[in-house]
Amino acid sequence: MKRLAVYCGSASPEDPRYLELAREVGAGLAQRGIGVVYGGGRLGLMGAVASGALDVGGEVIGIIPDALAKSEVANHDCTELYTVSGMHERKQRFTDLSEGFVTIPGGVGTMDELWEAVSWAQLGYHQKPVGLLNAFGFYDHLIAFNRHMAEVGFVRPAHQGIIIAEDTLSALLDEMASYQPHTPIFQMKASDL
Repeated sequence: MKRLAVYCGSASPEDPRYLELAREVGAGLAQRGIGVVYGGGRLGLMGAVASGALDVGGEVIGIIPDALAKSEVANHDCTELYTVSGMHERKQRFTDLSEGFVTIPGGVGTMDELWEAVSWAQLGYHQKPVGLLNAFGFYDHLIAFNRHMAEVGFVRPAHQGIIIAEDTLSALLDEMASYQPHTPIFQMKASDL
């Protein structure tokens, strides 16, 4: 994998572990020769991911909506910084420029990005691995909810392995590297749906 989109929060939680994790993720990807594609901001976990990668000489591509760039939160230290018209174009660029997705802790925007990556994978808009870094057990309840959706029947058996969840970046990247694409909905017969 040459580039991964990293989804994370633009907030800075009081608990310092989150910012440190974000810096470690950025640095860890760069040290493996993996470029970071991210939201283009300089605040919170977003800024920490970018700083972590840049500090060790990594490639960082930021993609920021026009409205956020105008509010002076854009990170002009990125290797490349693209300003786009809105969130839909931003997420499409994440998909176009990366070979997979890594989600670290974040809020509503992070969840929007994660679930769109999962949804697009189910449908067949991409066949890239979708990773979830469950550091500090942050995503325990989300993982349980995803399992519940599958048990009830809202996530088809063919799609239950789309989200790859691990507790460490190293384990997550190993699993993502061996990801085998599933059969997308666009290729299924009506009887399989």
